[in-house]
Amino acid sequence: MRFPGSSFRLGRAVLFLSLVATTFPIWARAQSEDKSDAENQPAGQVDPLKRPLTEKQRRENAKSLRGEIGKVYKKWLNEDVAWIISDEERDAFKRLSNDEERDNFIEQFWLRRDPTPDTIENEFKEEHYRRFAYANEHFPAGIPGWKSDRGKMYIMYGPADEIESHPSGGSYQRPQDEGGGSTSTFPFETWRYRYLEGIGQEIIIEFVDTCMCGEYHMTIDRSEKDALLYTPGAGLTQSEQMGLSTKANRFTGGGLERLGKGPFNQDNQSKQFDRLEQFAKLQRPPPIKFKDLESEVVRHTIHVNPMLFDVRTDFVRVTSETILVPVTIQIKNKDITFVNKDGVQRGTVNIFGRATTIGGRIAQTFEDTVQVDVPAELLPKTIENASVYWKALPLHPGKYKLDIVVKDVNGDRVGTYNHGIDVPEYNEEKLAGSTLILADQMEPVPAKNVGTGNFVIGTTKVRPRVASSDGKPISFKRSQKLNFWMQVYNLSVDGKTHKPSASVEYNVVDVVTNKAVIHTVENTEQMGNIGEQVTLQKTLSASSLQPGVYKMNIKVNDNLSKQALDPSVTFSIE
Repeated sequence: MRFPGSSFRLGRAVLFLSLVATTFPIWARAQSEDKSDAENQPAGQVDPLKRPLTEKQRRENAKSLRGEIGKVYKKWLNEDVAWIISDEERDAFKRLSNDEERDNFIEQFWLRRDPTPDTIENEFKEEHYRRFAYANEHFPAGIPGWKSDRGKMYIMYGPADEIESHPSGGSYQRPQDEGGGSTSTFPFETWRYRYLEGIGQEIIIEFVDTCMCGEYHMTIDRSEKDALLYTPGAGLTQSEQMGLSTKANRFTGGGLERLGKGPFNQDNQSKQFDRLEQFAKLQRPPPIKFKDLESEVVRHTIHVNPMLFDVRTDFVRVTSETILVPVTIQIKNKDITFVNKDGVQRGTVNIFGRATTIGGRIAQTFEDTVQVDVPAELLPKTIENASVYWKALPLHPGKYKLDIVVKDVNGDRVGTYNHGIDVPEYNEEKLAGSTLILADQMEPVPAKNVGTGNFVIGTTKVRPRVASSDGKPISFKRSQKLNFWMQVYNLSVDGKTHKPSASVEYNVVDVVTNKAVIHTVENTEQMGNIGEQVTLQKTLSASSLQPGVYKMNIKVNDNLSKQALDPSVTFSIE
């Protein structure tokens, strides 16, 4: 039985009522029996089993009831959240003096980890108990799965990005950094995480079942899986096969591992402290995700060397009451600190965002880790480009404050963005349109991906270009494609034909000469079977335009309602 979070109050109430329900029939029957038996009892005699409870007995019963309730809290602390609660939180919980304080603590414990505190659901809590159940199902070994090392890592860090499993052990060709050569192993698994917050990149965790009983324990010594480690003359490394070293040397060199020396693992000894540090960090409860970035929203700290980035917000109608607000964040790669890992340059950025109403109510939050991996030889070329992150927020019409914090993990630089946004209300009687988006990518998505995934709006992937905060227009190279995307809402429909009647005029105007260099017109009759809503999509080749600054203007004229739209966007060709 589990009573996590605010459901503790309900749990205690249910426990109390169940005790009452169990006790009441017995008490009522006893009262009935008292009345009938009293008539037959000799005067002055009382059944010792039916005597009224003394004050001492009442205290003992109350103590027993508190003990039952106390077991629920103890189970929550020592089982449910054993791997994710911090030492400070554990100590604080143990100092609490009454159940009300414990209930409040548990409620706040989950709330601190809730990525969307404005909603009823707590995705972190739900995911935690899903992992807990998965661990119990897949990693038991004479002990509950959550207690095992694999269960612990799964609960704390979720599924690994890659798992190499050897459930039966057997023949094993060592990689060169383990000495090379072939041997036979116990069952083992290697889990790889691309990135773990607070621990690092390319985290490799090895679990070995040396007892052949299903009990995979986490090991820091990669030689522990070697079933022939203590067998003389068997399972030799390359160096040992060539006579350059002996198996005995593995046990005399000291250090954490007994891999044997080879030409490709000379630095294993120097890396042992890194392995020890990683092993220690993996035992700690995972940090509350991006709480350092969330605090930036409140503090508005002024940074001497801030992380620079640009933001774009668009508006797309879903229903009359729900507007999709895609938020696009663009970071120049030259502002990201890259770290070399096995010939691959990796930049890591943490992003935290929050939309709040004028009244201060949190409407939406989002947080994510974005990684940019580049082959080392291509970094000089890639550094001149930009990386783009996209998050679509469903919001009601109204005014909001959008706060975004971006942290360059390797460079430890932080940048903030605070801006008001006015989410439009699409009146059903008024011709209206979404944002006119100028995109560098626009393509249809497979049916299974409609409405889901990065940059996907409906049936199309639309990756917006983001204008720089210095006021310069969006720029394209002549080798690129220019894509324009927009939706039109509330076209009037003819009562007889049940179709709209509207024209759409596209104009690309040279800003310097104010002359149209591209002009085309189409009408709704040419667009096929459409209703009151239509999606406009156009692709142009930048090579057809000379270097300069241009304005794309789209004019929509509704012939039935006599209403018009006239959005435009400015861009440049290099």
